[in-house]
Amino acid sequence: MASTLIKNGLVYDGLGNAPQKADIYIKDDRIERIGETICQEADLVVDAAGRAVTPGFIDIHAHEDEFSGNREDDFFTAGRGLLMGVTTQIVGNCGDMYNSMEELAKRIDEEGAPVNFMTFIGQNYLREQAGADDRYKASTKAQIEKMKTLLYETKKYSPVGLSCGFEYAPGVTTEETIELAKALDDEGYLISVHFREDGPKAVDSTRELVEISKATGYGIEMSHIGSCSAVGYMDDTLKVIDEAKLKGVDISTDCYPYNAFCTGIGTAVFDEGCFERWGKSYSDILVLDGPYVNRRCDKELFEKLRREDPDLHVAVFAMNQDEVDKAFATPYVMVGSDCGFVNRHGHPRGAGAFPKVIREYVREKKILTLMDALKKMTVLTADRVNLDEKGEIKEGRDADIVIFDENTIADGATFENPTMKPVGIDYVIVGGKIAADHGVIKDDSCGRYIRYKNR
Repeated sequence: MASTLIKNGLVYDGLGNAPQKADIYIKDDRIERIGETICQEADLVVDAAGRAVTPGFIDIHAHEDEFSGNREDDFFTAGRGLLMGVTTQIVGNCGDMYNSMEELAKRIDEEGAPVNFMTFIGQNYLREQAGADDRYKASTKAQIEKMKTLLYETKKYSPVGLSCGFEYAPGVTTEETIELAKALDDEGYLISVHFREDGPKAVDSTRELVEISKATGYGIEMSHIGSCSAVGYMDDTLKVIDEAKLKGVDISTDCYPYNAFCTGIGTAVFDEGCFERWGKSYSDILVLDGPYVNRRCDKELFEKLRREDPDLHVAVFAMNQDEVDKAFATPYVMVGSDCGFVNRHGHPRGAGAFPKVIREYVREKKILTLMDALKKMTVLTADRVNLDEKGEIKEGRDADIVIFDENTIADGATFENPTMKPVGIDYVIVGGKIAADHGVIKDDSCGRYIRYKNR
């Protein structure tokens, strides 16, 4: 059996407790012992003196790559996540899926992956499968019945629950979503929702999620609250969530540490009225790929790309930084990258979100302590998706671990160079194996497909 000894590290358990200097002994994929000085032979000894040793980061809101047959491309996004300390990604968000659950599970079960994967089943994906491919039209009763059948059949692959992308498919009704979610016909699932409308409708969009939770009995994960509400409505949105939680509604949310969102330029996000809603203009849109990469839009380029290249991804600098900061200062807001690269291009959050939280909110702005930040990256998310064996440094738990210098860890990715590696991360351990070593992927098969456990 393989064994690893991590010596002399400053161990953060993930629960928010003060760190302790300790050694960690790993056998196979489990943390077997934690102690001040462990004198035991091991196949590999890692000296973590002067380094933070923490649970692997868990990304509550990620996006998988579409499988094309090339392994590096198929797991490119996961590889960028690994290099920034992410050991588990929850994918299938915003109502979208790029691969079937069967394909995703089979591929990872057989070959492994750079990180562990869990997945939602996307509502908009189900709509497409059922022939409801007009995003502005409600599904017919027959289409809903087909979606319910498809959703029920996915239970064999143990999805986390249903994900919704209301803003991307304005024709989806609340009633359809409630009916569809109930087809899961079991307790303990989670519904991840990309809100219906940002800006002035952010509060109403949040109230809709509260009502869905009440009607279905399932928890709600409100996706990336920053892109919904950090345009003048963060206080009001958080108030709705706080009041709902006080009344027993199971709702939480996540955020990425940037003031720009990213999406396809042909989506309904850019329908008429968007600029008025955000108080922004064409020049606040940055092209992220293609012949116009790193160019700001004007009206002519915006309309050309909408018409000729609707799948092209762009960044929109629409959010107020102080409101994003307020989201991160809220204890129940978790870290989610919303990552997903296309043609190896995209938003820097896919390669930098987690170290950026530590650099910006812990070291520079001092909005969070390192313990607070780690809790948002580890145990809060593990609890949210019922990962009983992850999210903490504890004997008997899975050996998913990050070793980094808390004084130098920082994001390297920028909008101009969105896949640049972070700095300050020495090792990322997945399932007891060193998957990344000082910014180099050493083993891209350590991750597994995790089947969700209902409670």
